[in-house]
Amino acid sequence: MLPFTGSGDDACVARNLELFADYFQIHVLDDVSEATETGIGDVWTDQAVLDGLGVTEHALAIGTAVNVTVDVTIDLLTGRPDDDSDDFDHVVEASLNLASGRMVVLGCTDYGPDAARFDMPAGWPRVRTSRRNLEAAAFPDPDCEDEPEDMEEIRLQAWPAPYALPDIIKRWTPPDA
Repeated sequence: MLPFTGSGDDACVARNLELFADYFQIHVLDDVSEATETGIGDVWTDQAVLDGLGVTEHALAIGTAVNVTVDVTIDLLTGRPDDDSDDFDHVVEASLNLASGRMVVLGCTDYGPDAARFDMPAGWPRVRTSRRNLEAAAFPDPDCEDEPEDMEEIRLQAWPAPYALPDIIKRWTPPDA
């Protein structure tokens, strides 16, 4: 597990992962709920698919544009980050009940005990999910398939904050295929 550390808004613990976005999603969970039934499969309403975000009290399902490996960066912050949504295609935020003080990040079919875990203050951290390179990942050039330029990039930023309703900050709409 990585500890939550830092003393200023910019201080953070960062980690990069490559996760298999099976069923076009990755999950962010409270460690206690990871071992129990989270009900995360029931969150995918038509609106949640459009938002790229399914929310339960102890789990977030993050929609992806692809059903392959995605590049995920996790930043644990001590305060709300600046808005850099202009650098991304799709940006959403939601609160997560982190009763255990440990956040788990994994692909939806990954083996839970092997998933990345991060120590954070218990409570309701805010999680901002910023995704980019969506069009190139979803509609890769057939002559250049499996190139790093075709990989969807996801940045998860988490920081202590009071509970707030989910927010769709910036929406990406796939072009007609």
